[in-house]
Amino acid sequence: PLPFALPTAVAGIALTALYTPTGLVGQFAADLGFKIAYTPLGITLALTFVTLPFVVRTVQPVLADIPREVEEAAACLGAKPLQVFRHILLPALLPAWLTGFALAFARGVGEYGSVIFIAGNMPMKTEILPLLIMVKLDQYDYTGATSIGVLMLVVSFVLLLLINLLQRRIETP
Repeated sequence: PLPFALPTAVAGIALTALYTPTGLVGQFAADLGFKIAYTPLGITLALTFVTLPFVVRTVQPVLADIPREVEEAAACLGAKPLQVFRHILLPALLPAWLTGFALAFARGVGEYGSVIFIAGNMPMKTEILPLLIMVKLDQYDYTGATSIGVLMLVVSFVLLLLINLLQRRIETP
């Protein structure tokens, strides 16, 4: 997928160009009365663009391995589409989805290139931690930069640990 091959700074510039009030998508948003660029929504869209391929790469093989006959058999036995999804597809997909989410989150926590342009770095509104680290380093505040980095590391580790524990719990009958 494109986000894997595209340098993140290029993605950030392209997304900002799309989502600013004069951009292709940003114009429509402005007409509807809301902004995308330089808002948390813009940050979320940039992170989704960069990290979604990690989820797709983990879920796609699982979907491909589920025999179509299993879904058809469930439907023949009277299962509605939502029941097929809930009882057949979801249990098979959940571990892969959690793994993809963990990879995406780990990638997104430290994302800098794609987000830096669209974030705008407005204090207490669109600041991102990787940029805050850069600001601290520019101010020769190595202790502050290190503290933020350690905090990011701890949060990432705890979340990955929780996802792995949840994944094991789901996989064991």
